[in-house]
Amino acid sequence: MESAAWAPAQSPPEPAPEVLAAFEAAKGFMPLDEGLALYAAAADAARLGLPLLEIGTYCGRSTLLLADAARRAEGDVTVLTLDHHRGSEEQQPGWEYHDPGLVDPEVGLMDTLPFFRRTLHAAGLEEHVVALVGRSPRAASVWGGPLGLVFVDGGHTDEHATADYEGWVPHLAEGGLLVIHDVFPDPADGGQAPYRIRCRALASGAFTEERAVRSLRVLRRTGPGI
Repeated sequence: MESAAWAPAQSPPEPAPEVLAAFEAAKGFMPLDEGLALYAAAADAARLGLPLLEIGTYCGRSTLLLADAARRAEGDVTVLTLDHHRGSEEQQPGWEYHDPGLVDPEVGLMDTLPFFRRTLHAAGLEEHVVALVGRSPRAASVWGGPLGLVFVDGGHTDEHATADYEGWVPHLAEGGLLVIHDVFPDPADGGQAPYRIRCRALASGAFTEERAVRSLRVLRRTGPGI
């Protein structure tokens, strides 16, 4: 069953105007309404005082929103953003989302890391973010602390989405938020891997879905398990 429309008791928080402008100017695929929902989730999760994890940095468009939420939170909250920066499957040459301007001419491979760093620097948010450069399963295998938010927006194959879910969701603290991007219940609208991990989370009994904005889903951990 799909969740009902979310009706907040008060207007959700919004990013600073200059951050919103930087978000709209940055390379990336997240539309504004989903970005604002992500920001509201990050501001909520930041109240736990734990790191906020993003899986899938790309050029830093959504990282800006997480960083601004962390900056404005009470206490010392850090954003962790994880990516190998070589591009996901659909961003490779010959695919729909390939951007030849992101190819490193010296090695002939995608390299979004320099663009991410420029995006973050221009917005003045570098000090609030730790960039993790590498593969998600390897990073998860050496991570040991609790997280206030896990935002899954990496590779969209079942292999990658499942690895992100199984590697990082066990670290999500109770009361923390699991945010999943590109959730399409109808296969005609997009790939199904993010939708399947969303369904798995709900079926586990450990999560309650609180908000749905287009393809973005926000789930709160309400119990143990994945």
